[in-house]
Amino acid sequence: MIVTPSDLPHNELYGILLNSVAPRPIAWVSTISVAGQPNLAPFSFFNCVCVDPPLLAFAPGMRPARESTPHRDKSHGEAKDTLRNVRETGEFVVNVVTFDLREAMNSTSGEYDSSVDEFELAKLTPEPSKIVRPPRVGESPVSFECKLHQILDFSPAPTSGSLVIGQIVAIHMKDAHLKDGKLDRNSLDLIGRMGGMQYTRTTQRFEMVRPKV
Repeated sequence: MIVTPSDLPHNELYGILLNSVAPRPIAWVSTISVAGQPNLAPFSFFNCVCVDPPLLAFAPGMRPARESTPHRDKSHGEAKDTLRNVRETGEFVVNVVTFDLREAMNSTSGEYDSSVDEFELAKLTPEPSKIVRPPRVGESPVSFECKLHQILDFSPAPTSGSLVIGQIVAIHMKDAHLKDGKLDRNSLDLIGRMGGMQYTRTTQRFEMVRPKV
C-alpha cells in the first residue's frame, strides 16, 4: 500500500505519522507570559537537534480559534499559550517526564484558558530557574533552561504549527540521578508518546556495539 499525503484527510495522515514515528520523547515546556502568568504544557513533537550549540526543538501545533476570539477565522488556527509566551519573552524551560509524573503531565495537556496556572492545577512545584524567567518543574529529574534561537512558522492553517528551537543555557539535574558526578541514564524512568492515547515506558533496554570500520 502506498499513499500520498496530499490525498489523505488530516486525521488519517496524523494517525499514520503518530503511530509510526514513535516512541517520541516528551518536552514538558514551562513558559511565562509578559504579565507573569506561568504556563506548563507537554509536546511530543520534540527532540535534541544539536550539541554545539546545544539546541532543543519542539513543535506546538495550532488549536482551533476559541469562540471568544475577536474576528476569529475558522480557516486559521490560534497559537497556543506556550508559543505566544515564547514569542513574547524568548525563554522557556524543557522538563523531562518520568513514569511517576505521567498523571501530572497528562493533566496539563488540556486546552485551558491562558489564566489557568497548570503548576497549581497539577499540584507541581514551580522552582526558580537560574538564568531564564520561566520556572522549572521541581519534580522533574532534568530540566533545560532555554533561550529562543529561532522559530520556523509553517502554514497558518488550523492543522499546522511552528517549530521552536531553543539554545540550552542551563541544565538542572537532581543529585539522586547522578552517578560518579554524571547523569545516570538507567535511573531515569522516562516515558514516551505513541499514537492515540498510548504511551511507552523506557525501562526495557538493550545494548548494541557499533561496528568498527
